Amino acid sequence: MKIMRPMGALGIAASAALVLAACGTDPASTGNTRTSGAATAPTAQANVQCGGKSPLTGEGSTAQKTAVDIFAQQYAKTCAGQIVNYNATGSGAGVKQFTAKQVDFGGSDSPLKTGDEQNAANARCAGGEAWNLPLVVGPVAIAYKLDGVSSLTLNGEVAAKIFNGKITKWNDPAIAAVNPGVNLPDKPIQVFSRSDESGTTDNFQTYLEAASKGAWTQGTGKAFKGGVGNGAQGSNGVASGIRGADGAIGYVESSYVKDGLTAAKLDSGSGAVELTPENVAKALDAASFRTPGSNDLALDLKKIYASNTPGAYPLLLTTYEIVCSKGYDADTAKAVKAFLTVAATTAQQPIADKGFVPLPQSLQDKVLTSINAIS
Repeated sequence: MKIMRPMGALGIAASAALVLAACGTDPASTGNTRTSGAATAPTAQANVQCGGKSPLTGEGSTAQKTAVDIFAQQYAKTCAGQIVNYNATGSGAGVKQFTAKQVDFGGSDSPLKTGDEQNAANARCAGGEAWNLPLVVGPVAIAYKLDGVSSLTLNGEVAAKIFNGKITKWNDPAIAAVNPGVNLPDKPIQVFSRSDESGTTDNFQTYLEAASKGAWTQGTGKAFKGGVGNGAQGSNGVASGIRGADGAIGYVESSYVKDGLTAAKLDSGSGAVELTPENVAKALDAASFRTPGSNDLALDLKKIYASNTPGAYPLLLTTYEIVCSKGYDADTAKAVKAFLTVAATTAQQPIADKGFVPLPQSLQDKVLTSINAIS
């Protein structure tokens, strides 16, 4: 997942880079410095035990591809000669490949579903559980292309009715009500969604369900259930579809909001909020976990999606690395732990510079505790 605008342009201070000495099999520690700012990259004392399997393999979320590439670069700098190969095929494919033991970790824009999906992943981790470790946080945009309209506000109810086909014209009174003074054209709305299974879709539909006051009744999941519009493969496909049709709207990671696309502001009841990393960070402060006290760190984002915190942009996406708590051979476990440790510490600074929202210190500490518990 890439973000459209660099953090510096958005006035976000980034913390001083953590220092991890390049290592072979000896541990390397970071420094522990911090600078102030609305969304600074946190620091932590990290102990990286380099070595083990190379290359590591991962597959899944397209939203986190840029971040994982940076993780891999930082890992190679820290642990000379260690390689990570990541195949961005979508969250659904990532979960399936992880469960089938085809890759060492899966990448997903939503945590494993409790029940069959979690059970299948646990079975892959012989003698252990599969854990969801959040390492990349960024916003999801409701992106649109509408000639003559440079600023558009939506709320959860209006967005739900657009994406399930109950609102079909841009000048519908419900859209006009949240956009006073905006000249909305009498033009059909063309909806674009993901045709492939996607954690982005899952997060977006969960947002609609939580924020729409009952207007979204289609449910959630990795497959789009709105029943309207055009499907496209991957976020790039959705963005291309919107870009090619005046009057189009869809949901994508915010990095794809460029070249003629605009991100809608969201009004959760406390006023219209622009999509910026600062505003996403405000929403993330309210995050809680699906299983409190566990090393499985699946976040419960429904509270964020349904909140009306002033100045908070609630439609965020957390991407996870899905890993085994136990069940790896010794070489794989060592490399997985080293890679994830770098990703959670040193590499948070470089991805923050690309516009991602760095892990808050409290969440980073929890992630490192889980990584250290992998055996």
